[in-house]
Amino acid sequence: MARPLPQCVDTLVIGNGPSALILSYILHGNIPYYRKETRRHHDPILDQKLQKSDNLLRLTPDLYAHFLASLRYSTQALPVNTLLDTLIRPNADTEINPTSCVEWRYEPEKAIPHVVIGDTPQPGGQWAETPVSASDAIGTLSYAEQLSLPGYSYADHLATKQISDECDFVRPTRSEVADYLCAYPKAVGISDTIYTNTRADNLYRDESGFVVGSLGIRCRHLVLASGIFTVNIPPPPLLEPVTRLDAPSKPLLVIGSGFSAADAIISAPLDRKVIHIYHWAPETRPSPLRSCHHSAYPEYAAIYRQMKLAAISDHKKASTNSSLRRRKSTAPSSQRNWSSFYKGLPNARVIDVSLSDSAGSAIATIRLASGDETKCEVGGLAYVVGRRGTLDFLSAALRSEIMDLQSVTSTTDLSPPPTLISGRTLRGKAEASLEVAKHVFIIGSLAGDSLIRHAVGGCVFTAGRIMHVIPTTYSPPSTVPTSPMSTSRSISPPPDSERSSESSPTSGIEDGHRVIANGHEDLHLDRRKLARAVEVASAENKFWVCSGWWAGGLGPGSLADVDS
Repeated sequence: MARPLPQCVDTLVIGNGPSALILSYILHGNIPYYRKETRRHHDPILDQKLQKSDNLLRLTPDLYAHFLASLRYSTQALPVNTLLDTLIRPNADTEINPTSCVEWRYEPEKAIPHVVIGDTPQPGGQWAETPVSASDAIGTLSYAEQLSLPGYSYADHLATKQISDECDFVRPTRSEVADYLCAYPKAVGISDTIYTNTRADNLYRDESGFVVGSLGIRCRHLVLASGIFTVNIPPPPLLEPVTRLDAPSKPLLVIGSGFSAADAIISAPLDRKVIHIYHWAPETRPSPLRSCHHSAYPEYAAIYRQMKLAAISDHKKASTNSSLRRRKSTAPSSQRNWSSFYKGLPNARVIDVSLSDSAGSAIATIRLASGDETKCEVGGLAYVVGRRGTLDFLSAALRSEIMDLQSVTSTTDLSPPPTLISGRTLRGKAEASLEVAKHVFIIGSLAGDSLIRHAVGGCVFTAGRIMHVIPTTYSPPSTVPTSPMSTSRSISPPPDSERSSESSPTSGIEDGHRVIANGHEDLHLDRRKLARAVEVASAENKFWVCSGWWAGGLGPGSLADVDS
């Protein structure tokens, strides 16, 4: 029997993915502190600042203001997310299992009554569902140690299940991460606030706070953690009939340029041919697959290479014995006979489809980038040009408030604000503050950072506001907000740019904006080689300093000092 929902709580969290679980852990009274006595951070500036106040809920802009001038820290994530990431995993990109600088103390007197609701059958958000048809054996983009939530790490989970697998430099499968997130609430004692198979609708603001019309819940603070990966962009009407085909003996038509398209190709049977239509503009809008290092992500790097070879085939004859194909790998892509399995059609468009009822297939007429036309028989379609989040559970007035759009009235000349959003939609507001409207917060991928390792900072900031550790500085849209989020280096397009991001009617290729890889821009790095790179850079810096060249030969050292 389902547990009854409380009718009145201080905080309501919409979504039950990793960020929602982290926030619930904090709101239960688990407070992060800087271990200033036992594990000081390697950044002396940051360490000195944190010596004054070790309660990490007291986030202030000065803590990470110097990040702007340092190459040590990520420029992709919000500064507050980078701050907590470097404290929890100092030197994580160059050191195996670094000791955390954060200590979680249980202080139940600080707990806040709250509820976390999600419409998935188990906790985990997008990890608990399969919005895109892909093999469960595909590894995650993050390493196992970067997927851990506070209080119960992924390594703890494996130990509980008596699994002796290594976590270092291991990319667990999607199903393994889903299993970990499902077990997390019980392991850390937050199951009492987690409600699954529960959808919120007609959520609006009133004079006392917020009301969920469909559930009858009232709350003072609203946290949106519903993510940006819940809705697949549907195919255009021309291609819709092909989605119903299922002829495994015929080629699979894959349309898309990113990770979901790559997953569809990887998941295809080894003996099934794939026709891949994708956008190719590496100088202006590169595929996110380009960021994947061939050692760390061999399956994605292999597919990107095939896309590149197909794109340049008209100009240069590609070798069939590339070094990539000779590389040893256990990834499914290494077992492919690419020359007979894969056919890449960059910047092509499907202009006509005719079904063959007897064969259970279709003939697709495709216009190539050159203008020529070709016909291909296909037995199925994977239309994977992107996913979006949705705010359709919010009233039009509340959506308008969150997006800083003109207030929605009953007049017919005003259109309601859009319900589908991407990581760019609210990124500009997140860079100013995660409190995007009075007592309304966004965390996780809604703020533009989709990696789990970058979820903690936003949750700590939000908890600090809800617990009144950080005084609210929310200002109406007519003024400039001043908040701990105001020092981000990235510049986001205005939300209006989302409205021009519809796919081409027949190609299904993404919009004309530069692709943002949702925090995956650094995947070209091979962490196993970074430690050596840091050593080399340090030696070069020491040589430069000791040479005295920078001071006209009058510096404090000499070349003889290099080996001392």
